[in-house]
Amino acid sequence: MLFFVARRLLYLVPVLIAVSVLTFVIASLLPGDLAYVILGDQATPENVAALRHDMGLDQPIWLRYLGWLWHILQGDFGRSFRTGQTVLQAVSERVPISFELMILAELIGLAIGVPLAIACAAKAGSAFDRFMTGSAFGMLSVPTFLSAILLIYLFAVELRLLPATGYVPFTEDPVANLRFMVLPALTLGLAEWPGIMRVLRSDMIAALQEDYIALAKAKGLKPSRILFVHALKPSSLTLVTITGINIGRLIGGAVIVESIFALPGIGRLLVGAIYTRDLIILQGVVLLVAAGFVIMNFIVDMLYALLDPRIRHGHA
Repeated sequence: MLFFVARRLLYLVPVLIAVSVLTFVIASLLPGDLAYVILGDQATPENVAALRHDMGLDQPIWLRYLGWLWHILQGDFGRSFRTGQTVLQAVSERVPISFELMILAELIGLAIGVPLAIACAAKAGSAFDRFMTGSAFGMLSVPTFLSAILLIYLFAVELRLLPATGYVPFTEDPVANLRFMVLPALTLGLAEWPGIMRVLRSDMIAALQEDYIALAKAKGLKPSRILFVHALKPSSLTLVTITGINIGRLIGGAVIVESIFALPGIGRLLVGAIYTRDLIILQGVVLLVAAGFVIMNFIVDMLYALLDPRIRHGHA
């Protein structure tokens, strides 16, 4: 097991290097000059040239990347020229908000998708199965921002049950925090359950046709035990993959949802950095988010090894 973990960790190194290169290059190729943005009204040619020299912007891009990477390896992700706040400080303040949103959204997606997948697999080909499969296809075509607007109109404007925008920290008032997080999490969760349901349904239908399921039925085991123990567990490998991939989708969706619901999370930090051309914050946040997604995939690999011993022993 230790060899398996060490090998997977070794695979992360080139991936993280590639992520850092892409992050730096994409941010560096954005139109405009950072020196002009920082100086504003004081952007005379002499001041711009001096600032570009001080920040190393007059150096080749590969040299700037190596300098940036060296600071990253030392834990220095840079400092916002607009607020004076370091990247790590800005991210650490907003990560709990985005993390809470993603966890709640994933729980909502699993709470809807898994029971529906089990029910559809148990009644494959029935009217209920066809209806839910069609509904899942329909939900996949609904944009996240449209779901957000509809939920705000229904629960905040018409029913007045939940607030439309805003945020209260969990440490200050847990109940108010959950009230503000329900609509954003539900918006993302409604976009997640169709994929979870469709994949798990297909895997469970295939599992229910295996010989060991026929043997379990011949032994007289209860249908519920066969469904939840013998069919659901082998099908959970794909579910783990979907859940891990969904984290990346949720990060992307959070950019839109946090802006709509005015949540001060990572998504709004990215949007604000783009609007103000705060490239230092933009580079640092994108790198940290991408690294988090890579680490999440590593965790999924570890869960694979725990669920299926053949994977860590190299037999599958």
